[in-house]
Amino acid sequence: MERSGDDFMAGYVVSILERDLHWETKSYLLEIDHGVVTITLFRDDPVRREDAEKQLRTIDGLKGLAIVVKPSTVPSFPEGESSERPLRWERFPAGDLFRPLLADPKQAQFFVGVNRFSSSGARYTMASVGFGETFGLSRLNGHQEGNGLQFGIEGGIFARFNLSSASNDLVNADYTIGIPVTWRYGGNSIRSRLYHQSSHLGDELLLGGNPPERVNLSYESVELIYSREWLGWRLYAGGEYLIHKEPADLEPLSAHWGLEYRGAGVLLWKGRPIGGVDMKCLEEHDWAVDVSIKAGLEFGHPDPGNRRLRLMGVWYKGFDPRGQFYSNEVEIYGLELSLGF
Repeated sequence: MERSGDDFMAGYVVSILERDLHWETKSYLLEIDHGVVTITLFRDDPVRREDAEKQLRTIDGLKGLAIVVKPSTVPSFPEGESSERPLRWERFPAGDLFRPLLADPKQAQFFVGVNRFSSSGARYTMASVGFGETFGLSRLNGHQEGNGLQFGIEGGIFARFNLSSASNDLVNADYTIGIPVTWRYGGNSIRSRLYHQSSHLGDELLLGGNPPERVNLSYESVELIYSREWLGWRLYAGGEYLIHKEPADLEPLSAHWGLEYRGAGVLLWKGRPIGGVDMKCLEEHDWAVDVSIKAGLEFGHPDPGNRRLRLMGVWYKGFDPRGQFYSNEVEIYGLELSLGF
C-alpha cells in the first residue's frame, strides 16, 4: 500500500476510535506502515482494546493490527492538577457537535436528486435540489475532546422541478433560516433550534393552464432533538412546536425520531456504507407517520465540517415535506448526490 493509502486508512482508524468509541485524542499514538496498524495505549484497558480490535478489523485493506500498552509513557501531572483540558471558547468552529440528520428531508445541506414522484394518481419525474449548511459561530469546548456547547446559524433552500413538463417547471421552493444551539458529551448530543420556514410556488406553475390553489405557508418553530451514538449506530428522538404560523389553523405539534448507521470499513470504490430511517408525525395530519429512508456510500471524511460526498438511494412515503403541498400524500424514490464542506 502506498503512503497515500496509509493516510486514507488513518482517517478511518481515527474516526472509529474517536467518533464511535470516544477515545480521547491524547490517550493513544497511531502508526500505519503499508497497511499495518500499530496503536500505542498509555493506559491498559482490556475492554477498550477488545472493542477497538473488533471494530478495526472490519476495515478493508487492513494487513495487520497491533495494540500495545506502554504505561511508562503516561504523562505525569503535579499534585492537584488534572489531565482534563480547561474550558475554552472557539470562534467559527468547523462542523457541529450534533451530527446532521442523514435521512431528514428538511436537513440543510447541498444536494441534487432525480426522483420518481407520485401523488393522487399523478406521476412525474422530479429534480430536487438543496443549498444549505450549518455555520458555527462560537463553541465552548469541554474538558474532554469532542465535548462542548455550540451556537450557530443555518440556512437552506429546497427546490423541486418537474422534469416531465416542457420547460422543467419550478414547482416549489422552501426557504429556511435558523439558530441552532448544540451540545455533546461523549455519544450523547442535543440540538435545540429556533427556525423560520416560508414556501413559494414556482412562476411557471402559477402561469400554467391548471395552477394549484396557492397557500401562503410560513411559520416559526422551536425544536428539540436528543441523539445517542454507539459503535456506528445512532438513535434520535424529539419534536417541535409551531409558535407562529400561517395559515393560522395549522396544528402546532409534531414528533420526530429515527435510526442511522455509519460504517467505518470500505465497501465499494473506497466508500463507507451509510443509511438512515427518519420518521415524523404531525398533529396536523392526525399523527400519521411519514417515513424517509436513505442508504448508500459516503466518500471522504465522515465528520461534519470536512469535505465529503454521498451517493444514496432515497425513498419517502407520507405527507409531502415540501411546503405548499403539505396536505398531499406522496411517494418518492430515486437517487441523491450530496456534498459536505
